[in-house]
Amino acid sequence: MIFLRKKSKFPARIALILSIFLMVPISSVPAVAESSNNGWDIIEVGGRDYVSVLSLKSFYGFTKLTRTGKNVVLENDKVEIKLAVGGNECLMNNVKFVFSNSVITSGNGVYVSRMDLAKLIDPVLRPNFIRNAGDFRTVILDAGHGGKDPGATNPIGTEANYNVKLAIRLKKMLEAKGFKVKMIRDTDRYYSLQERVNIANSVEENAIFVSLHFNSGDRSSARGIETFTLSPPGVSHYGSSLKASDAQTKTGNEHDSANIALATAIHGSILRRLGTNTLDRGIKRARFSVLSGVKHPAVLFEGGFMSHPYEARLIANESYQAAIAAGMVDAIVRYRFAVGKKPVAKQ
Repeated sequence: MIFLRKKSKFPARIALILSIFLMVPISSVPAVAESSNNGWDIIEVGGRDYVSVLSLKSFYGFTKLTRTGKNVVLENDKVEIKLAVGGNECLMNNVKFVFSNSVITSGNGVYVSRMDLAKLIDPVLRPNFIRNAGDFRTVILDAGHGGKDPGATNPIGTEANYNVKLAIRLKKMLEAKGFKVKMIRDTDRYYSLQERVNIANSVEENAIFVSLHFNSGDRSSARGIETFTLSPPGVSHYGSSLKASDAQTKTGNEHDSANIALATAIHGSILRRLGTNTLDRGIKRARFSVLSGVKHPAVLFEGGFMSHPYEARLIANESYQAAIAAGMVDAIVRYRFAVGKKPVAKQ
């Protein structure tokens, strides 16, 4: 079927998005994420710190910086980053990320927020610098909804049923790769959000948490896949205004860097599996309860819109579900390798 083309405009490097980003031979975390500027070009605008794109070029070893009107491109032989002044979207190797703050200009320079650098760009470019992320063999699968809560529905089926079918498929595939799998549910049973968090947190060993969903929109034209991570402190829920409570640190914020790296692996790998007909809605930040409360690195994946006439049929298709599962399993294997391959300390 055309949506399962294995060769597409997305190059093979998309599937390897984490492992190919291990390209910066630097043994310290970015000074920009710490208190000292240490040579970074940083300005303050509206109470927020912003870092120049020129600083990114120097630190991360980009060989070329091109600016054409509002569009800015950083590139080397492994990574391409596209930004737009005034926009809050970033494309890294054609995978979309949604920034917390818009890209700005000051004088002749282009700047990204310090928050987006420290909490998004750096973990994606250097996943092997993330602490306590690689030593896991357990995957917790949360099939969203269930029982009295069917989730999104359409004439073909219910989200709750698709979620658990995908989880069961993933369990078999992950176990074949040597992972232990903890299922929040494997039947049509209702669990509250807090019960899901409690079950996940009962897993004592290092693990990752993946919540599985399919989407629904107010408009039948809404379509595509998206992946959510927990908003860092000071960042609002996606699509909402910043509130005072958004400054609070949640349990899941302990793994902000691992969360975004895991989301990158999963999102990019599934995009490649689904092919060019799939709309990339991006990697976003939200304050969903299961992301806030789980103590393990966690993401929430939305595999398409049940309210979209075409995607509704895709979601019901076994081949589509198999492609999502294969992409996710491949991503988890690569993510574990990428974050587990720690940098060598300077002598």
